[in-house]
Amino acid sequence: MFESRWQAFASSIFSKMSLMANAHQAVNLAQGFPDFDGPDEIKEAAIAAIRGSFNQYAPSIGLAELRRQLAKRQEAQYGLSYDFAEEVTVFSGATEAIFCCILGLCRPGDEVITFEPFFDCYPAATSMAGAQLKTAALKAPNWTIDWAALESQISPKTKLLMFNSPHNPSGKVFRQDELERLAALAEKHNLIVVTDEVYEELIFSPAKHIPMASIKGMRDRTITISSTAKTFSLTGWKVGFTFAEKSLSALIRIPHQYTVFCSATPLQAGMVEAFRLSPEYFANFRQLYTERRDCLLAILRDYDFECDAPEGTYFITADYRRLRDIPDFAFAEWLTKEVGVACLPISSFYLDSASAAQRNRRVRFAFCKEVSTLQAARQKFAENLTKALQRVGYPV
Repeated sequence: MFESRWQAFASSIFSKMSLMANAHQAVNLAQGFPDFDGPDEIKEAAIAAIRGSFNQYAPSIGLAELRRQLAKRQEAQYGLSYDFAEEVTVFSGATEAIFCCILGLCRPGDEVITFEPFFDCYPAATSMAGAQLKTAALKAPNWTIDWAALESQISPKTKLLMFNSPHNPSGKVFRQDELERLAALAEKHNLIVVTDEVYEELIFSPAKHIPMASIKGMRDRTITISSTAKTFSLTGWKVGFTFAEKSLSALIRIPHQYTVFCSATPLQAGMVEAFRLSPEYFANFRQLYTERRDCLLAILRDYDFECDAPEGTYFITADYRRLRDIPDFAFAEWLTKEVGVACLPISSFYLDSASAAQRNRRVRFAFCKEVSTLQAARQKFAENLTKALQRVGYPV
């Protein structure tokens, strides 16, 4: 039988839970994609690009005008100045950017350190580079950093610190003092920090997103990854981007050039229009998501989940121990099949997911949905939860 290192990686939990949701006609609050589209102005710009002259290869690093707009926004938002020609790069989504960062910067034997729970592509990207992924667990329920555990994982082989804020799946937004302490560790151990900031616009007051690159001394040792997918509710377009000092940008552009080469030209042209939207769009965007967050929080709390309001992202992590005391994979499957609401087990965001499932009693719900979809989930809970609990002998 042919063997490959990819055999260590099964289908993603996102695909598994979405397939299960479809098979059981469950309301899918598992996978993080909106069930509504982004602004018509962006779609119309892409349609015009297709009808016009944007149907051949774009420059590998991205359309110049899109990179100009990205650099302009980064300076206006955060006071961070980047040369659009040498320090801004367009990728086919943030996931491709993550892969290119790890493949471009790591050699076999290098180490990458990150926090767990983490986005599920980190182990695959690290493995393909021949590097080793090491983790330090954030401590629930407030998802605090265990600083001693983090530093104990750093060795002379450690090359990169992968960092995600606003954090998926917890919804935590890291504070200034935490970022400064991470920056001090990066400088002490000469680490490059790769930051996944795709939820930067999904921040709920009073939380504030602070880019790692804005911390003193970090601009030239940080690669900032973000994406248009979450900000403009167009996840299928897969237009991501990075900001990085030019020597780092040069390294991560190489694997991009020899794999994807360039992202879809007309979709890049459409996204130029996205970054010309007025500030009102972003204010309305956050208000829309605040309402959906509060709606799902109320539903989950009404049905005995324990959950805090997330500071960012469009996810809620919920403790389900008042309902059932079983591993989170088993709970997610039961909730999908028997109640009709799909969620994600948090243990799927850990290196040793089997072990994490045994001790974890939290699942993740997505609220990037129409209010009618969230209310459909409420209806499923109302109709099915009590009966499902009775079938497993739970006193209700």
